Amino acid sequence: MRYERRVLGWIFGMSLIVVASTHAQSLTWLGMHPSGSFSFATGVSADGAIVSGMSYLPDSNLYVAFRWTQADGLQSFERSDGPTYAHSIASNVDTIVGGVAFPDAVARALYWSSGSEQTLPADGDYSMAFDISSDGGIIVGVATTDTGAVRAVRWDADGIADLGTLSGRDSSAAYGVSGDGAVVVGESSGSGYNPTAVYWNGTGIQPIATPSNWASSVAVRASSDGGVIIGNAETDDGRRVAFRWTTTDGVQDIGTLGGAIAIAYDISDDGSIIVGFSYDTNDAGNAFRWTSGGMENLNTTYAYLLTNNSVLIEARAISADGRYIAGMGFNGATGRTEAFLLDTACTGHNGDVDANGCVDDADLLAVLFAFGSSGSNLGRVDVNCDETVDDADLLQVLFNFGSGC
Repeated sequence: MRYERRVLGWIFGMSLIVVASTHAQSLTWLGMHPSGSFSFATGVSADGAIVSGMSYLPDSNLYVAFRWTQADGLQSFERSDGPTYAHSIASNVDTIVGGVAFPDAVARALYWSSGSEQTLPADGDYSMAFDISSDGGIIVGVATTDTGAVRAVRWDADGIADLGTLSGRDSSAAYGVSGDGAVVVGESSGSGYNPTAVYWNGTGIQPIATPSNWASSVAVRASSDGGVIIGNAETDDGRRVAFRWTTTDGVQDIGTLGGAIAIAYDISDDGSIIVGFSYDTNDAGNAFRWTSGGMENLNTTYAYLLTNNSVLIEARAISADGRYIAGMGFNGATGRTEAFLLDTACTGHNGDVDANGCVDDADLLAVLFAFGSSGSNLGRVDVNCDETVDDADLLQVLFNFGSGC
């Protein structure tokens, strides 16, 4: 009897620990502007509470920037004088950067702080903001000078600064900034475009050396300390390559999901996770997540969240810690292409693996078939979220067997 009490006490204690977990893997479709035909996300805050993005309005043939929160839903930043663009959001403050475009190739860089719009200073007719540091203190983008030259620029409390170009090139653009604001990444190009990926780290502009068969390259984002830079390139034979770069290892082609195209969009703070878009062997577009273990198709990893034949097409943003991923996908329930927010945190639960409200044979079999599996993306078969399907998960199902049925 004492032995049985010890076993039951251990199982009961374990079940309390599991149920106490409040994180859950989830997929949220964010919708779009009422007049929109599709939408996509461009940024996500560190806690996943705020998402930036854009809706496309077919009747007026323009984009409208938006801010989404769980509490308030989707708020569009509309203007009567032109389309608005939201390109990124600060990790730790409620600030979204982008711009507004006018006729005749005139545009102004903007930022929205807690929904209030502000214009960024620029001398020429065109400016656009593309990224922002974690605390919102540094914004980077592109602007024309008063002579019409196109330059990468950096905005801070002192105003706007021209970041310059590579020797022999006449234009540049800044697409990303490290979380600490110290490193800016982008491109520099000359006549005929043909850009080269570059970075600025306080010592002037530096090119990123790429293989000789890469015809062009662009750097798009950097890790929090700027030690890891990601970007995209085109090869001589027309392939699209996503790359990861460090000063010690140089350029690494991160591969594809089997097709000829991969595009990297964003990187976690520690530089270990990259998200983007890639073709598979059937030339279908899929959202991917890359780690040191390689590239994974998010549609495979989170298949159980994709109801009604929904598909995750592009992963465009990732939170600082890698938990939240935002992008664009096909929402099977609405039949539309919409922005999404994916929470990749594990689900701790009472053994109801298929989440139908009843712990039964189906849940038991699911755990048995997955028994011995390990990893960070096992889904609900990892009942206690320890990244291994083992006796503890099985006992949790057995202890609660019949609950809710």
